[in-house]
Amino acid sequence: MTNASEITFRVNYSETDRMGVAYYARHAVWLDMARTEFLRERGMTYREVEDMGFRLVVAEMKIRYRKPAEYDDLILVRCWVEDLGSRRILFAYSIENGESRQVLAKAETTMVFLDANFTPSRMPKNVMAALTRIPEPIPR
Repeated sequence: MTNASEITFRVNYSETDRMGVAYYARHAVWLDMARTEFLRERGMTYREVEDMGFRLVVAEMKIRYRKPAEYDDLILVRCWVEDLGSRRILFAYSIENGESRQVLAKAETTMVFLDANFTPSRMPKNVMAALTRIPEPIPR
């Protein structure tokens, strides 16, 4: 599979502040949802990675907010691999209004592999084989 994964959902009321805007920290949850589906589309789940004796953890996260997501907006989150190393994966994301396709935020998470003792570890070969760098699906 060479495309970015995509998930869609609506901003629910519990995710908003008094202004009706999605609380900024919810974006981190949305990134996790998109990344989980990206891995699932490539034939693996977090649970399976953990069953192999590894942990895939967030080492760094960056989010650049451009426009607010509001209550009941349809949200589209795209996820792809921007860079890949033997011990880390750089996932990139675009959070968009699902109807207008306007970019609401751009994000990145650097994920690292740890063994059962929480020591940095090389990525399992089958995981590395399932992942491929993908050109950014939308302009910056």
